[in-house]
Amino acid sequence: MNLLIQQLKKYGPIHTDLEEELIKRTKFMTKQKGDFFLKQGQVVSNMFVIEKGIVRAFYNKEDREINVWFGIENMILGSVIPLFFNLPSLESIQFLEDSSIYYISREDMNELYQKYHQMETIGRKLAEEYCKILEERAISLQTESAEERYNTLLKNETAAAQRISLGHIASYLGITQETLSRIRKK
Repeated sequence: MNLLIQQLKKYGPIHTDLEEELIKRTKFMTKQKGDFFLKQGQVVSNMFVIEKGIVRAFYNKEDREINVWFGIENMILGSVIPLFFNLPSLESIQFLEDSSIYYISREDMNELYQKYHQMETIGRKLAEEYCKILEERAISLQTESAEERYNTLLKNETAAAQRISLGHIASYLGITQETLSRIRKK
């Protein structure tokens, strides 16, 4: 079964007619480690789910890459600004491993929202989840120490943390790699 449809079903029922439309509109691609799904400034408004692999989202600031989030298998992902607002992305999305994904365009999603109330409900629930994740991340950055953020990452994303380089993890936590090494020694 199409993994994107499988994951969307977690947010609400998908009847046969909608499922057939999703099958027609969903595309599959493979990417190599280091390839980009989206580069900062582009308007690539696709939602995707990773079948195999891992991605990172990051932005550039003063010649530094700052990681914002990571995505692994079975997660529904996309860059919020182009996906919801059709504006240039503030972040880049890069594959950290050879990967395979299913994706659907913003235009197709919007057509399905118009045509199927159940799809509109699924889209709303996805947007609500994105808001929850973003709020939790913002609060974490403001209220938790680097060590607490690292422990939360290990607890919530154990599989991902084992596959991501320490440099990328340090950037995500907002600390240097040296500080991360000290935290890990404790």
